[in-house]
Amino acid sequence: MQHVVIVGGGVIGCLSALNLLDAGARVTLIERRQIGREASWAGGGIVSPLYPWRYSQAVSALSDFSQNFYPGLGRRLAERTGIDPQVTPCGLLWLDSDEQADALAWAERQDKPLRSVEADFIYQQVPVLAEGYDSALWQADLANVRNPRLMAALRDYLTTIPECRVLEETPDARLLVEHGRVTGVDCAGDILRADAVVLAAGAWSGDCLATLGLALPVEPVKGQMLLYKADPNWLQSMVLHAGRYAIPRCDGHILIGSTLEHEGFDKTTTEVALSSLRASAVQLLPALAEQEPVMQWAGLRPGSPEGVPYIGQVPDYPGLWLNTGHYRNGLVLAPASCRLLADLMLGRRPIVDPAPYRIEGRVQRR
Repeated sequence: MQHVVIVGGGVIGCLSALNLLDAGARVTLIERRQIGREASWAGGGIVSPLYPWRYSQAVSALSDFSQNFYPGLGRRLAERTGIDPQVTPCGLLWLDSDEQADALAWAERQDKPLRSVEADFIYQQVPVLAEGYDSALWQADLANVRNPRLMAALRDYLTTIPECRVLEETPDARLLVEHGRVTGVDCAGDILRADAVVLAAGAWSGDCLATLGLALPVEPVKGQMLLYKADPNWLQSMVLHAGRYAIPRCDGHILIGSTLEHEGFDKTTTEVALSSLRASAVQLLPALAEQEPVMQWAGLRPGSPEGVPYIGQVPDYPGLWLNTGHYRNGLVLAPASCRLLADLMLGRRPIVDPAPYRIEGRVQRR
């Protein structure tokens, strides 16, 4: 496979490009705005599904590969670009108690170092936590990656590779179909011929596929976040309760997230979300009541049924491949998803069973 055009410059598009470049392909990466500035920038960067025991084996298989992959990727990008993505294994405390039995059973099946802990451990690990938590689940090896830095590093790295062409601010990218085959992309009259096209446009993937008369069940789901600033190491580990989380960064910034809103492609931040997220922040970390958030933002996740992504070639349209629909777990699943895509495109033995992610039967004609 000599030349691949990838539509979408988030973490899925960028890591798809990197995998194909490593295999000797030539890649053109097209992004409607700026590389890595949509959902991949907006998320929290926890390298795990929020509640991994709730997900199918299809999600778990990709997550397992990715968790082991990120430390090496972080080192590679830091060495090549000087931008450290700050993959930080600070551990995660689940403060919800009603699912502990299910979670521990899942951990035993999956051989995960998840364990139940009591109040003494909880407050030794996170002294600034609100009072009243008697038990929790703890996994010490879980990391978060500072996703804006990750995306900046990926962009810088890709732009230095001679075999990679990066096109930003290219909103009008349309699939080029000739004799029933996808042969490239038409960028407002600039025709890019390719041996294969990968659609990795996140929440916008459904609109792109609709031009072929296909209905992809991927829709935008807005998530709003808050950012606070504390001293470094004030919050030492990630904490999660009732679907809301606090994530520490190395420099003392703390992310609070997130909302789940079905508002189409509207990324407007709202006072309602601000109030709700501030309440969650104070419920977890009471000292934040004395602070104003330093930033509020929103991103659009590519929502999909059960969060199982679409990875593979599109039936009846040879030359067109999908890598999209990761919902809340784009950063979590990206390394494995993009490796699997490259395996399938290049005819290599896949790292995981590709059957759950196939397009057949999951995309219908409109």
